[in-house]
Amino acid sequence: MANAATPSSSGRVSDPRLLYRGLDWDREVYVLGIESTAHTFGAGVASTRPPYILSNVRDTYRPEKGGIHPREAASHHARVAPRVLREALREAGLSIRDVDGIAVALGPGLGPALRVGATIARGLAVYYSKPLIPVNHALAHIEVGRLVTGLLDPLVLYVSGGNTMVAAFAKKRYRVFGETLDIALGNLLDTFARDAGLAPPYVVEGLHVVDRCAEDAKEPADLPYVVKGMDVSFSGLLTAALRMWERSGPSEHPSICLGLREVAYGAAVEVAERGLVHMRKDSVLLTGGVAASPVLRRKIEEMARYHGAAAGYPPPSLAGDNGAMIAWVGLLNLLAGITISPEEAVVRQRWRLDLVEAPWR
Repeated sequence: MANAATPSSSGRVSDPRLLYRGLDWDREVYVLGIESTAHTFGAGVASTRPPYILSNVRDTYRPEKGGIHPREAASHHARVAPRVLREALREAGLSIRDVDGIAVALGPGLGPALRVGATIARGLAVYYSKPLIPVNHALAHIEVGRLVTGLLDPLVLYVSGGNTMVAAFAKKRYRVFGETLDIALGNLLDTFARDAGLAPPYVVEGLHVVDRCAEDAKEPADLPYVVKGMDVSFSGLLTAALRMWERSGPSEHPSICLGLREVAYGAAVEVAERGLVHMRKDSVLLTGGVAASPVLRRKIEEMARYHGAAAGYPPPSLAGDNGAMIAWVGLLNLLAGITISPEEAVVRQRWRLDLVEAPWR
């Protein structure tokens, strides 16, 4: 059983030789990664040499009102891509000719946004005669989390704006044991914040505005809690919270924020705890954009400590969507001989995690 002290990641990477024993770490390899699945265009460089993550640059599309418009996000990505790529290479101290492969997130995500990254990656691979490497976005969130926490075989709680799932590795791929039946946890928080008039911005000084609103509450509002087996459901919670918000006065708003947060985080932690016990894992990895929440981190740490398990999560710079995580899994894929021809590198908006083999584990 792991140390019950539940160590958390400070951003210092672990030795990948311990995580991926079958790969040739004596080779000096550099991979450029491109991320464009949703509101962020990111680029990063990963290497087989310490510190392994050499650069991580991103630019995020922020709509003035409403949620993410896919075509506007794509326009943003196309506009910032040249600068982000140049900065990522400069930060890594490399030129495009120095890298050994071009990795790109081909899904899951928003079609127009995905196509920007795929088009750029295909063009770079062809023009500079570099291998093109396909990467699943969800797998990248998990593996960069393992890299910075050193957790060998954790139960995974992956929570972001587009995904909420509980997964664990078995027989060469991650298996999904539970997920949201409707909207993702990050989408719940952002939609509530936007419709309640709390956002944008959604995050202030590292804390989501729903968490910040909840700080002034004395007790949580009574809101519906839905967990079905290993699955969660947040759409009813969102509707109930918004209706309560409209009927109430300003003095009651903090209680609604606290109630929403406690129900949502509680449901996510409950299914993670159930997975931890059933799978008999000795650690939990919290990853994805919502993993940047200090409130959710604390809840996961307390749950893990109760079961004598370790808990870990990536630092905020690697928790949200980023190019470094794409570069890292691109590096693993390249070392394992996984590449794709530009003609076959099409985007897959619904590319599920449990459809992707990870032979390097």
